[in-house]
Amino acid sequence: MEITAAAVKGLREKTGVGMMECKNALVEAGGDAAEAEKILRKRGLAAAARKAGRATGEGAIASYIHTGGKIGVLLEVNCETDFAARSEDFRRLVHDIAMHVAAAAPRFTRREDVTETILADEREIARDQALKSGKPAQVVDKIVEGKMEKFYAENCLLEQPFVKDPDKTVGQLVGESVGRIGENIQVRRFARFVLGESA
Repeated sequence: MEITAAAVKGLREKTGVGMMECKNALVEAGGDAAEAEKILRKRGLAAAARKAGRATGEGAIASYIHTGGKIGVLLEVNCETDFAARSEDFRRLVHDIAMHVAAAAPRFTRREDVTETILADEREIARDQALKSGKPAQVVDKIVEGKMEKFYAENCLLEQPFVKDPDKTVGQLVGESVGRIGENIQVRRFARFVLGESA
């Protein structure tokens, strides 16, 4: 199958990945653009995993004020170099994450940030609910684990479905940016403010 230059260009514009990688992904996907994009996303996330140990001393602190001025977010996202921090791609990522925090109200950045006390409370609630619903004891543990995964997806920023594209998580969005920018990127911390709400 012949891969057209227009198909390669379209995939490049959509993903931000280099021309040769786009062409190779299209060849691998038999010309199917959606499948090629999936291949590139998987590779981007693999690239993100390889870069995860690299130091991130640069980045940006950004603010986002939601329309109407009743919700505001401060967000710190780190990368490896000042050059990457100034790039349009990085700035767009930071803005999108700040907007997501305003909309989705995560409580934690990643699952490792959830305290043992909160986890114990959530497990106890899930276990009580499962037992009260009459579920057999042998499936209660599986139900509790399922509810804990749901808790992480609802409360941890990197595991929440991204508000602009719920088919991917915020963590996958960051991974794709790592693949495009070529540097380790870490969401360090955020603060979300709601007018009139106490801390």
